[in-house]
Amino acid sequence: MTTNSPRKTPIILIAGHWLGAWAWDAVIDSLDAAQWQAVPMTLPGLDRGDHDRTTRTLADQVAAIERLSERLGISRDEQAVIVAHSGANAPVSVFLDRHPDLVRRIIWVDSGPMASGVASAPDLPEDVVDLPLPPFDRLSEQASIDGLSDTDLEQFRMRAVSQPASVLRDRVVLHDQASTRVPTTLVCCSFPSAQVLELAHAGHPMFAPIAKLERVDVVDLPTGHWPMWSRPEELGRLIAQESAR
Repeated sequence: MTTNSPRKTPIILIAGHWLGAWAWDAVIDSLDAAQWQAVPMTLPGLDRGDHDRTTRTLADQVAAIERLSERLGISRDEQAVIVAHSGANAPVSVFLDRHPDLVRRIIWVDSGPMASGVASAPDLPEDVVDLPLPPFDRLSEQASIDGLSDTDLEQFRMRAVSQPASVLRDRVVLHDQASTRVPTTLVCCSFPSAQVLELAHAGHPMFAPIAKLERVDVVDLPTGHWPMWSRPEELGRLIAQESAR
């Protein structure tokens, strides 16, 4: 007689600007070993083979997460964990606002929820079509590259896809407060968790939405802004640990 094995909870992994599903390769091994169903995705606009990628919008990215959720059979009874890194917070914030009942836990990796009405780069000139990965000396002024080896940086440069400007200019629009009740984990890398919470409660625009979360846990993983490369095994274990809460 055969028995059906329990359904594995899907963990949807969404990386930030310039990145696709490939960014999670070193993390997935840890999740597979822990018996999770790791599902990395590439957001519309970040697929090098997409000839229309520069016209993709924030709405397109949200719709892609919705389609993936449907394909995975995610429902109120069979929820998913979503892991969002960095600039993936715009589409994930909208998805979470629309479908809080589909998410068992949201794990923000050196990231956090966005407020309604906010865009990643609202003042980006209209003649800009996409935004390439900047030189690393400039990038390091915006986000820490601590822990990345020369090989990591070489791979980052080689595989990065320019971010569609339309996505960066589009504003996040939220309608429901139910998403603030979704269990949340903040994996704090560039900033220690104590500083993140202090800034959130002080009303800093980038961190203020965190103060509205009703069920939030914080975990420190000291490293740079791309822990999936600088500390992949530890990040994988943390994601597995937090997904099991």
